[in-house]
Amino acid sequence: MAEAICASEVASLPVSGWDQPCASETREQAVGVLEGGDVVFIPQLRFALDNGEDRLLTPAIAGEGKNISLDPASGVLRGSSAADTEMELLQGMMIRFASLSRALLLNLLPGYAAELTQARTSFRPVEIAGRSSSWRKDDTRLHVDSFPSTPTQGRRILRVFTNINPQGRPRSWRVGEPFAAVVGRYIHSIPGPAPASSVALNLLGLTKSRRSAYDHYMLRLHDTMKADLDYQKNAVQRQFEFSAGSTWIAFTDKTSHAARGGQYALEQTFYLPVDAMMNPAQSPLRILEHTLGRRLV
Repeated sequence: MAEAICASEVASLPVSGWDQPCASETREQAVGVLEGGDVVFIPQLRFALDNGEDRLLTPAIAGEGKNISLDPASGVLRGSSAADTEMELLQGMMIRFASLSRALLLNLLPGYAAELTQARTSFRPVEIAGRSSSWRKDDTRLHVDSFPSTPTQGRRILRVFTNINPQGRPRSWRVGEPFAAVVGRYIHSIPGPAPASSVALNLLGLTKSRRSAYDHYMLRLHDTMKADLDYQKNAVQRQFEFSAGSTWIAFTDKTSHAARGGQYALEQTFYLPVDAMMNPAQSPLRILEHTLGRRLV
């Protein structure tokens, strides 16, 4: 009899501070949960706003977009319509979150520390539910993360989220079936990349670096999942409410997820090489290579 497929889990961990050392058993549990494709939930880890930053909690600050992004290396903000005074507040808030997110991972996941690359920081002040979007950009649909213009070439996508909603509203997610089940469902219907396509995309400026075969399959998985409305309705999944004042972490390239509702969240993206994992065999890269029987990067 075939084993039943269960949706990913959300595991609560007792972490009380962004920059406080974590117990060894907590660190071991966190790595196991994350690499297994589940979500680490830290219900008591609140990101506190500084004086005046409550002025930033308005969707108008994002202008016509939905997200504001920060490059932590340069401090450059994109996507905000804020005036100069508010822009300085916004930059300070996001830089502080970027710093605290990195401190959290260095304490919770010290085995990754030497290899983590910090990418963009995002502030999401716009309500998710009811927002107009194309199907491909509709994050209320179950998907695994893959970035069209930013190939990872196999690196993991590790993300830290925190809910700063001032009205106490939760951020609602659905989490879906394990990555291996998604691959088994779709991968053999996805054609391989066209010859020389990765070179052409890079030369045309459509990608920031070479799109590997791995990136091709991950992007097609992302799109195929979102386009399949029957799958969205009937796939194994569970809903979880991330309370205001809480934080959660996931490898979003492996955890099938959908953000269904909520407003005012901060998010920090990190990249991690597969070989830096405790168990590289659990990475999407190795799962896809095993399924297709060939190297993809």
